[in-house]
Amino acid sequence: MAQIPQISTTIVRPTSHDHLKQRLIEVRTEQQLDTTPKSHSSQTLNIFYPLAGRLAAVESQDKAGTCFSINCNGDGALFVHAAADDVIVSNLFSMNGVLNYEGFPKPLLAVQVTELIDGIFVGCTMNHCVVDGSSFWHFFNTWSEISRSGSDENFQPPPIFDRQFLDGVFDLPVHIRFSYSKIPDKLNPPISLNYLQREIIYKISVGLRQKLKPPLPKEYLGNALQGVHVKSTAGELLQHELGWAALHINKTIASLTAEQEVLEDWAKTPTVSSKLRENIPTSTTSSTFSLLTGSSPQFNVHGNDFRWGRPVAVQSGSANKMNVCLLPETLHAMAEDAEFMEAVLA
Repeated sequence: MAQIPQISTTIVRPTSHDHLKQRLIEVRTEQQLDTTPKSHSSQTLNIFYPLAGRLAAVESQDKAGTCFSINCNGDGALFVHAAADDVIVSNLFSMNGVLNYEGFPKPLLAVQVTELIDGIFVGCTMNHCVVDGSSFWHFFNTWSEISRSGSDENFQPPPIFDRQFLDGVFDLPVHIRFSYSKIPDKLNPPISLNYLQREIIYKISVGLRQKLKPPLPKEYLGNALQGVHVKSTAGELLQHELGWAALHINKTIASLTAEQEVLEDWAKTPTVSSKLRENIPTSTTSSTFSLLTGSSPQFNVHGNDFRWGRPVAVQSGSANKMNVCLLPETLHAMAEDAEFMEAVLA
């Protein structure tokens, strides 16, 4: 399907930026859907000012690695106003398909507000090198609250940019070996294997904020994730069924630790983890099948209101995803189920 028509494209900048020591004014267009999301996104970027910057990379003098950082230059976020009568979900997100390392020339944050036949869709895209799900929803909740109140008043706690928790663990900046190599065009040939012997890998993004000692504050802006693999075979899953699999997953997550020694060991040979992207099946007859679960029911995804009322649905973008959506009342009922929560949190 062709891309949906864009009514306007705007670079939205913070209305003020302490680091630039000058005032940056939002660029406005004549055609307006509703000034609320765009005008208040500038105010939100005053609070989350790194998201208005760009990635920066400096190679070490010995060329042993590259240091990545955020250049808080206030170059701005992308804001798109679009309209569509017939659309697929992937077209509701700007910068769809842009890779994380392309954040050097491209914005770290993009918003697309699309007029639909029977409603409005607010699509938000962020560079995953810069934030995780916790930081993403912290920004979105703050933006929604500022838009709803119609003022600078914000009851959300501000983001925390400090990195003092690394003091005494390792020195900053950290130089990482990094390659811009592209994904190969040709996939590996299929492997003939008995279905029951096929390896099944369940991948989970686990937040580390509360697992670090001392724990990170919830408002920490950045990435605090670790990929976890839970493995079995198709035959084992059929033999033991889902209860066994759920217990196996629970034990694996519970055993995850983020002690200081783990950070120190990583600093000795720093790498960009690709654990969540490993073993992607190359065909239906591949020897490995993997499923990745992200996000969290703890995020406030249904409470956002831009003066249009709360959302009737929340969808994630593409990237070979299968979206599973539960109504707010279903999630609430799950949280109130003592037996269920005991099994989840044990």
